[in-house]
Amino acid sequence: MRAWGGQAGLPLACGRDLFAGRLAARLLCAAATLALACQPALAQQSADQLPPLDPSAPLDAMPDLGVDWPDLDAAPLELPSDQPTETGAAPITDTAAERHYAIAIDGLERTGNPQGLVEEFEKRSALYEGRREDANAAQIQRRSETDAELLAEILRSRGYYDAVVEPLIEPEGAALRVTLIAEPGEQYRFQSVELPGLEAAGPDAAALREAFAVKPGDPVIAQEVIAADVALKVALGQEGFALAEIGEQQIIVDHQTQLASLVLPVDPGPVAHFGQIRVSGAPPFGSRHVGTIARFRPGERFERAKVDDLRRALIATGLVASADVAVVPVGAGQTVDLDVRLTPAPTRTIAGELGYGTGEGARLEASWQNRNFVNPEGALTLRGIAGTREQLAGIAFRRSNFGARDRVLDLQLSASKADFDAYEARTVRFLASVERQSNIIWRKTWTWAVGAEFLATDELGIFEDPQVEQARTFLIAALPLNLGYDGSNDLLNPTRGFRLNGRLSPEISARGGGFTYARAQIDASAYYPVREDIVLAARVRLGSIAGADAPSIAPSRRFYSGGGGSVRGYGYQRVGPRDFEGDPVGGKTLTEFGVEARFRLSAFGGNFGLVPFLDGGALTNRVTPEFNGWQFGAGIGLRYYSSFGPIRIDVGTPLNPREGDGPVAVAVSLGQAF
Repeated sequence: MRAWGGQAGLPLACGRDLFAGRLAARLLCAAATLALACQPALAQQSADQLPPLDPSAPLDAMPDLGVDWPDLDAAPLELPSDQPTETGAAPITDTAAERHYAIAIDGLERTGNPQGLVEEFEKRSALYEGRREDANAAQIQRRSETDAELLAEILRSRGYYDAVVEPLIEPEGAALRVTLIAEPGEQYRFQSVELPGLEAAGPDAAALREAFAVKPGDPVIAQEVIAADVALKVALGQEGFALAEIGEQQIIVDHQTQLASLVLPVDPGPVAHFGQIRVSGAPPFGSRHVGTIARFRPGERFERAKVDDLRRALIATGLVASADVAVVPVGAGQTVDLDVRLTPAPTRTIAGELGYGTGEGARLEASWQNRNFVNPEGALTLRGIAGTREQLAGIAFRRSNFGARDRVLDLQLSASKADFDAYEARTVRFLASVERQSNIIWRKTWTWAVGAEFLATDELGIFEDPQVEQARTFLIAALPLNLGYDGSNDLLNPTRGFRLNGRLSPEISARGGGFTYARAQIDASAYYPVREDIVLAARVRLGSIAGADAPSIAPSRRFYSGGGGSVRGYGYQRVGPRDFEGDPVGGKTLTEFGVEARFRLSAFGGNFGLVPFLDGGALTNRVTPEFNGWQFGAGIGLRYYSSFGPIRIDVGTPLNPREGDGPVAVAVSLGQAF
């Protein structure tokens, strides 16, 4: 019977073997002492009684050690080859020659999961690591012996404590075949699993016991025992036991019955509640703002997950390099304060973005940002765009976690110039909005935004007369509203679920006495995984302007279709009505769809993908959509899946082109098309 403590799967040496080793050492020491004691006469001889030394006399023969001295002229070493081989090859005599070798493992079928064992073995195998290079017989022998012990160790970690693995090396043509022959034996199982002290958790004890997934009758698998230990610690923290302590595992294995018992002491301590937050170090903001970011309030029941979430959220602000959150008990431990120690991160950032789209031209955007210009989290951004079709200079102030977690106040002022085929515009714009955002740290099912927008814009385009291009000035006030639902599984690269987003913007245009209208748009997308590396994606977009005809509205406020984020294969804004020169004029009713298949290529480590797509759209000046004037585009895209999201290059062609449409349209951007 053997026992071990601490981490499961690490048995101590048998006590009988240890005693035998100590006894052998003492016997060796006694023999050496006796040999010296048996020569007193020689020690007492005087120097004049000894014969004179002859320097030329031969040395006495060395005592016989029972081992023959090596013969340097002997034939090369032969590996044992008394086992019959399938090929009938001759024994291996040239051990210095380097050969290729193959690897095989026999005997794992009884384990029920041979593939999993082989995969774990290959990650650490010396034979597998060096398989691409030739090696001599001695090297292969050493590797096979090392790997035999490795495989036996892996089997023991899965509960096969009687496992024996023997290596066998055989000639196979000009190469060698290394076979590891495994005898797993029976898998040991737990006879009993005890968690003494857990009953002190009261009504929560049953749920906590269920969190410790190891039960009597389960196999003695070290990794599962460790995972159950971790799960119990997490569950204790989730149930409010902030000061819980888990003792050292004691596992006793009986090799005769092939059964084991597990004892894990637990001291849950009292149920705790959140107290105050104290901030130390060199924080960029104080305890009040940390309390705003936290998803708990003083007096609420303690949850370890909320403490971990606070730590991640503080780092996600970009103003904190590291956040250490210590739980400090107060009084008897029924209340715990949080001692938050922050290390500030650099607050200034310079960023750039480069893109290209057919019809949009090349576009370079650069920005400078101070993320804590106004403490706390008041970011000031200076932004500029230099493009072949668009230029912009702007300033923005953004306050994150504005009064609540993930609520953002956004103020923007910009001056821009746009020169597209549809219109030319010189615009000064001011936007103020408050929104509830979704992010990677804490994704939201529902998001919203409400704001106010003011524009003064001089625009050149087509108005009432389709044969005359005119310049007009517009003063516009709008109240944009947005509501979104996200039922997908990923913010940047969804593979299942769906999304739905609606926008409504009532607007007043001070032109010709002024008039009002409302712009509305609905976007929906869905994602379906055919298998792990193939995802089908589809989208629909519907838009309409109520209260005014398109020609009376500023060209920059109309709907357009076509381009990399719309109907791919057509140039930017090239779908829909056109003027006498063949330039787009926009419309008031928009209908679009898109479908694509996203193939992730395993041949390149999953970092690249191909995306064939089909898009379609129609744009009219009527109240209801029309389905007889659709334009379709198709093509293929390339994706590179970087650590911050997919980078896409889409190349499409129009399927029913009109005069002026190019044969190919290209779009390059960050993120999926939808």
